[in-house]
Amino acid sequence: MQVSANGLALEVDDRGPPDGVPLLLVMGLGMQLTAWPEELVQLLVARGFRVLRFDNRDAGLSQGFDHLGAPNLAIAGIRFALHLPGRSPYSLADMAADTLGVMDALGLQSAHVCGASMGGMIAQHLAARRPERVRSLTLMMTTSGARALPQPGLRVRQALLSRPANNSREAVVAHLERVLRTIGSPGFPPDRAQMHQRFEAAFDRAWRPAGTARQIAAVIADGDRTRLLGAVRAPTLVLHGRDDPLVPPAAAHDLALKIPGATVEMIPGMGHDLPQELLERFADSIAANAQRS
Repeated sequence: MQVSANGLALEVDDRGPPDGVPLLLVMGLGMQLTAWPEELVQLLVARGFRVLRFDNRDAGLSQGFDHLGAPNLAIAGIRFALHLPGRSPYSLADMAADTLGVMDALGLQSAHVCGASMGGMIAQHLAARRPERVRSLTLMMTTSGARALPQPGLRVRQALLSRPANNSREAVVAHLERVLRTIGSPGFPPDRAQMHQRFEAAFDRAWRPAGTARQIAAVIADGDRTRLLGAVRAPTLVLHGRDDPLVPPAAAHDLALKIPGATVEMIPGMGHDLPQELLERFADSIAANAQRS
């Protein structure tokens, strides 16, 4: 269903009992709400949650910003390297306001929040700026954005900035598979047939590379969130793969140090994805952290 949130039309998936404990899942860069595995949603519903997924602006079936054009990511990267202020069509703070708007549209005064990757960055803004609206916070494979943290290697950066040979279904799916093989979990390699089907379904639902570029620009422009993090009041769990090549593990420990009372759970063999073998563990960890609120 679509809701009006922060003045935008955003696509929302609402699962579980209406009177269940609300849990809002915020997905990462260029990903759709369907990137949260259906199996994980069902595991969370079984633990008593009303699970809410949504497409971020410029992704999936939510409202886009094509009228703002595609940003020049090369220039954005140079400005970042030179410590110059970043520029983006919109900000991660705007996307946090979208998330709050989803809660408002559904009549939720507060919710447990779990954000993955860029979604974790958005969740940091939400929890710091509106602490009364966040019951607990789970941050998966994400970062504070501090400049001193280790950065991904050249191979990973090249994979992320690469483009499919063309915009055909076959080329895009092959491109997404290459990216996942680069950043995914070495200890939990995906079933190739299932991965292929998942990316075909994602392409059929929506393929919006210009929106992803605008989201990248927003991440670059957001910079270091360290000064925000001291304002987080929700019980916070940092879930991170010990073998994450995109967001190196030091980022997890950095977050845990900067967020008052945060705990960190490092998972061996996990990279920058949501492996099938770890879904039960994720559900248990999210539920246990929620119980701390």
